[in-house]
Parts: sequence; C-alpha cells; structure tokens
Amino acid sequence: MRQNRSELPYPAIGRFAWLMGLYGENFERIARIIDLKHAPVGRHVSRVGDGLDVHIELLARHAHTVELRLSYAMTDPVTGAPDPSAVLRAYLDSRQAEATNCYVGRHWQDVLGLRPSPKVMMGHRLRMNSFLSKWLGYLESLGHARSTLAHQAEDDVEANQSMTDA
Repeated sequence: MRQNRSELPYPAIGRFAWLMGLYGENFERIARIIDLKHAPVGRHVSRVGDGLDVHIELLARHAHTVELRLSYAMTDPVTGAPDPSAVLRAYLDSRQAEATNCYVGRHWQDVLGLRPSPKVMMGHRLRMNSFLSKWLGYLESLGHARSTLAHQAEDDVEANQSMTDA
C-alpha cells in the first residue's frame, strides 16, 4: 500500500530533486578527472595501466558551460562510433554536469519519440545520469584522476586512429 508523503517520518525527495543531486554529484566526479575550467579543447587520455584508457574529448567551451564526450577506445562495430560513450554538459556556474546523450547518433527523439510525457522524459534523464554517476565512480575506483590525464596532441590522435582503423 502506498503511503502519503506527508505521513513519512522523513522528508521525501522527489524525482526532480534526485536528478539535480545526480547532476551535482556528476560534476564533482568529472571535475576530479579533468579540470573543467582550464583544460584545453581537444582530446585527453587517462591511463592507469589497466589497458583500458579513458578518452575525454572536450568538444566546446562556452562562457558558463563545457561540452565533452567520455568514452573508451572501443568502437561500435556497426556505427564505428565510440561505445560506450556519454556526452556531457557541465555548468561551471552552478557546478552541475548532465549526461545529454549516451549513444552517439541517437537523440532523445529517437529513443523516446517526438512527444514524450514529462514523466517519461524525467525517467530517461534519471537513467542516463545514474549510468554516468556509476561509470564515473567506477573510473575513480580504478584511479583515473587529473594526475593520470594527458592532453593528446593532434599527431598522436591521427596515429591512434590509424592504428584502430587497421
């Protein structure tokens, strides 16, 4: 039987508040891996010696936001896109980071349809950002941090791409 929220012995947290909490947690976790305010636009790689390097591509920097892609050096055999990957938008002023997309080439309209209900949209955002939170926590537990991150020069990027294309 469902209990009335006003009868709970503790304050109930709504889905929106939960999502905002995830955004804050995701910002703190990604900021421990890459300096969001000062890292240059381009590709960065974190290596901890486990053979599974984390690739962070800083896509764009705006006045109060940073857009980036988090992935491994693995590609989807069908699309050739990084998989798994997550596209993030970090809000520097409010210290929040959200996963805007967890699969390259698919937008929320492709997943949810053109007119999803607010409940469906909120559920989708919660799932994506819960996934991101768990992934970032896992990366932290492996030792990925600012100290393991290196900016990748364009020459290195081309060499790595040619090696994976072979």
